Amino acid sequence: MSLLLSTVKHSLRHVHTATSEVPSFPGSVAVVFVDGYQTDHYDSITKRAVPTQAWMNKAAEDDPDYWKRQTSFWVDQELCARAHIENFKERFNQTGGIHVFQVFHGCEWDDETGEVNGFNVVSYDGEDMLILDMKALRCIAIKPQFLRTQHEWNNDRGWLKFMEHRLLTECPERLKKSLDYGKSMLQRTELPSVYLLQKTPSSPVSCLATGFYPDRASIFWRKDGEEIHEEVDHGELLNNHDGTFQMSVDLNISLIKADDWRRYDCVFQLQGVEEDIVTELDPALIKTNWVEESSSLPIAVAAVVAVLIILTVVIGVTVYRKRKAQGPSHAPEDVQLSEKLKPES
Repeated sequence: MSLLLSTVKHSLRHVHTATSEVPSFPGSVAVVFVDGYQTDHYDSITKRAVPTQAWMNKAAEDDPDYWKRQTSFWVDQELCARAHIENFKERFNQTGGIHVFQVFHGCEWDDETGEVNGFNVVSYDGEDMLILDMKALRCIAIKPQFLRTQHEWNNDRGWLKFMEHRLLTECPERLKKSLDYGKSMLQRTELPSVYLLQKTPSSPVSCLATGFYPDRASIFWRKDGEEIHEEVDHGELLNNHDGTFQMSVDLNISLIKADDWRRYDCVFQLQGVEEDIVTELDPALIKTNWVEESSSLPIAVAAVVAVLIILTVVIGVTVYRKRKAQGPSHAPEDVQLSEKLKPES
C-alpha cells in the first residue's frame, strides 16, 4: 500500500575511504547515499563518478557537466587523502603497513521547516579524528594526538568556508534534486505487515512490523490505551533486502492474566501517516512454532505405528505361506528351534 509521504528529514551522505598498501583494492573509493540509497560511485581504478540508480541519470539531463564535476571533485579528494595518510604516518612514526583515511560528510534537510544541518567527520585507522562544528565553523579534535591537526585546519579559513558552502548550500540543493529524480522511490510511504509472534507458550509475544518505508517509525505496546514501558523490550531497526525496514517490540506476558489480554494492543506509527496500525493481543492472531511441533508429534507416532503394523502383517503372511507350503512334518523343527532359543535354566 502506497501513500503520500509528508514531513520527514532527508539526508545526503558522502563516504570517502582512502587506503594504503591494501592488495587488490582501490586506493580510493567514494560512495554517495540519498535517504540510505546509494546513488553515486567513484574509485581510483576507473577514475569516474557514475550513477548507481537509473533515476540519477536525470542529473546529466539537467546538467550535462554534472558527472564530470563529480569526477573532478573525487579526484582532488583522492590526492588530498593520500597526502593526509603520508602526513599521519610520519607524525605517528608509522612506516609501512595498511592505513585507512576516511571522511564522512553530508547534510540533512527537514522538508517542513526547511532546516538544514551539515556534518563532517574525519577518521584515521578506524578512529574518529576530527569533527567539524558547523555552527561555530571550527574543527574539534576527538583525541589529544589530533590537536595539531585541529589547529592547522582551523587556521585554514579557505577550507572552512568551502566546507560551509558545500554542506549548507550545495548539499541541500543536490539533495532536493535527487529526491525529485527518485521521488517514486524516495518520497513514498509503504505501510508494513504486522504480526504477533511467540516461540513457546511461556515466551514473550513479539509484535513485528516489516516492509515499511521510510525508517521514521515507532512501535510500542499499550495497556488500556496508554503506552507501557515495563515488561517491554524494543528491538533494533533492521533493513530488509528490498530497501524497506522492520522493527519489533516484545511483551512479557508471564504476569498477565488470560482475562486481561484484551486490555493490551500493539501500535505501529509511521511518520507522515496519520492513522496508526493497531493489533490487539489476541491468542488467535499469534503465530508460533510450538503448536505445529506439538500437533506434529501424534502424526509422527501414528506414521511409525502404521509402518510397524504393515511390516507385522507382511512378515506374518510370509511365515504363514512358508509353513503351509512345508506342511506339518516341519512342526518338530520349529519346536526344536524354539527350545534352542530358550535361555538355559
